[in-house]
Amino acid sequence: MGRPSDYELYQKVQEENKEALEMLYDRYEKLLFSFSYKMLKQKELAEEAVQDVFMKLWRKKGIYSEDKGKFSSWILTVTRNACIDLIRKQQKNEVEILERDLDYERKESIEDTVMWNEEREVLKQAVSTLTEEQQDIVDMFYFKGYSQSDIAERKNLPLGTVKGRIRLALKHLKKIYAERGDKYGTENVR
Repeated sequence: MGRPSDYELYQKVQEENKEALEMLYDRYEKLLFSFSYKMLKQKELAEEAVQDVFMKLWRKKGIYSEDKGKFSSWILTVTRNACIDLIRKQQKNEVEILERDLDYERKESIEDTVMWNEEREVLKQAVSTLTEEQQDIVDMFYFKGYSQSDIAERKNLPLGTVKGRIRLALKHLKKIYAERGDKYGTENVR
């Protein structure tokens, strides 16, 4: 007796003959893996596609008949469909993860923006209670990024005076925050 045909092996697989499934696997595994890898570009997904194809052969009865064409062409079509299913599943998972992350970021972003706007208002009100010169120095130092030396030079003041005024301004701001119930914490004012 010669080598059994693909169709004969398939018929035996239908009768739950494991050896026949192993023979089909040995014949087609490399071809199906190579085909799957070209579609999926990932070794693990290609292996999963091949496994899906052979599980389908084992579990589903009567899915192939000779009138569907050559077994090799048919099994490649089944493999192609398995790859497409995996691509769709992967894209769906990626989209779900992306949507979840975007929802979270949007929610966090809105909450952060609201909180920052509230905090900014409190800070603006607190800064408005400073003297005009303190407001100017705080603005230059904290919001415009000038160094204390640059401020001293621009304001034509001794460096020690600038440092002292910044220190006094911060002390005053901390006091204002404390009086307002320290809603945002004095750690925000340094």
